[in-house]
Amino acid sequence: MTGRRYAVSDVMTSRVVAVRVKASFKDIVRTLRQWQVTALPVLDDERRVVGIVSEADLLPKEEAKDGSPASVTAGDGSAAAKATAVTADQLMTAPAVTVAGSATLALAARTMARNRIKRLPVVDAAGVLTGIVSRSDLLKVFLRDDEEIAEEVRRDVLDRLFVAPSEPLRVEVHDGVVTVTGRVRDTTLVPVVARLVRGVEGVVDVDCALMGPLRHPDLDPDLPDIAGMPPA
Repeated sequence: MTGRRYAVSDVMTSRVVAVRVKASFKDIVRTLRQWQVTALPVLDDERRVVGIVSEADLLPKEEAKDGSPASVTAGDGSAAAKATAVTADQLMTAPAVTVAGSATLALAARTMARNRIKRLPVVDAAGVLTGIVSRSDLLKVFLRDDEEIAEEVRRDVLDRLFVAPSEPLRVEVHDGVVTVTGRVRDTTLVPVVARLVRGVEGVVDVDCALMGPLRHPDLDPDLPDIAGMPPA
């Protein structure tokens, strides 16, 4: 088990702009423009996230200028309704897709990918807004210092799996790519090392070059002396 996993609350932005359920159409447009965002959480009186209103939710009103609201996106009753909507609760997409602050970054990333969205409101157990996390926030862990990553690999992976290695194990990290070298008695643990190192936050890739102990032909006569064998 590696060190403490980063949670959404570690990387999220705590200062969040949102609108209330009765915010007017014009207030929503003004807020989007002022804060240079494309979507806003919609909150009820207890600051619970009840929906999301985005630029896409507002566009049907502009589309309707070419005809009646009912002609907006033929067959799409939702778009037609939004063409006549004037407040956030009428315009928003609900229920909102949210994530808990205690969730892992992997879960947040999967949620974004599955729902094809770029950011998620972060809520507590009661559904109250506590922050927002974006794709770029999830990538912050890859800015961890190489030596910080190396120290975690040594402490939380190698030192726990190999109490007394046959020789010192070496960890080098360059731009997030971890290289582990040395000899170990139990080579069945090598795939485990690679999996655990890959799970360390900020690791980009892993080159696990651990080998088994040196063989001595005089002590193990049934084993070929690889170094002394003639070339094929």
